[in-house]
Amino acid sequence: MQFSGQNIIVTGGTRGIGKGIAENFLRQGANVLVTYSGNKAAAEKFIEENSEYKEKIFTDCFNVADIKACEEFFERLPFEQVHVLVNNAGIRKDNIIAMMPSEDWQQVMDINLTGTFNMCKAAVMKMSRKRYGRIINITSPCSHFGFAGQANYAASKAGQIGLTRSLSKEVAKRKITVNCVSPGFIGTDLISDLPEKLVDEYKSTIPLKRFGTVDEVASCVSFLASEEASYVTGTVLEVTGGL
Repeated sequence: MQFSGQNIIVTGGTRGIGKGIAENFLRQGANVLVTYSGNKAAAEKFIEENSEYKEKIFTDCFNVADIKACEEFFERLPFEQVHVLVNNAGIRKDNIIAMMPSEDWQQVMDINLTGTFNMCKAAVMKMSRKRYGRIINITSPCSHFGFAGQANYAASKAGQIGLTRSLSKEVAKRKITVNCVSPGFIGTDLISDLPEKLVDEYKSTIPLKRFGTVDEVASCVSFLASEEASYVTGTVLEVTGGL
């Protein structure tokens, strides 16, 4: 129950890795606000599946790529202090560069990278007043491997790491830490559309020869959000099975 009484925001927190992160914080006593961009059914299912924590669950629907929507979100928060922000909202629109529509490039950059900037910008203002905060950005090893067909995704995730390292230096004096967690191949909906042959190929490149679990990622996020990680900032924690 190390997060008892803490207020935690998880963007994209109703499905996949974000859902696992949010549920892990709930089990540890936190008040958790999960955001989503439009899938109301998934948000309702999240609440239903975690009904034992219903008094600690909050939801909000908006687009993290919209700076005004982010600012308005922070103005209507159901709690005064934000202890932890997890920027997990993200999308993929895979294609080789020669065939990639410019709108697919822009949408991935807007949500994955600009969305992280928007949320960090607003959260830092809240955290600075209390001289405490933990920001964890969910990035990807794609940021340095650069998988074919994912130039937009890789660029957005590399940008998150650069943002994290710069921001960590700007806010350290306010006792705010900023880190990344970089999940490799995790068994979620985000990779469920990959062809079976490609799945087998990817697993063969992983030293542990398997995809990771959501709980394994959530545990790493939990550590970086804890008091025990107060001297860890500006870093990337790889959760990749040894990639």
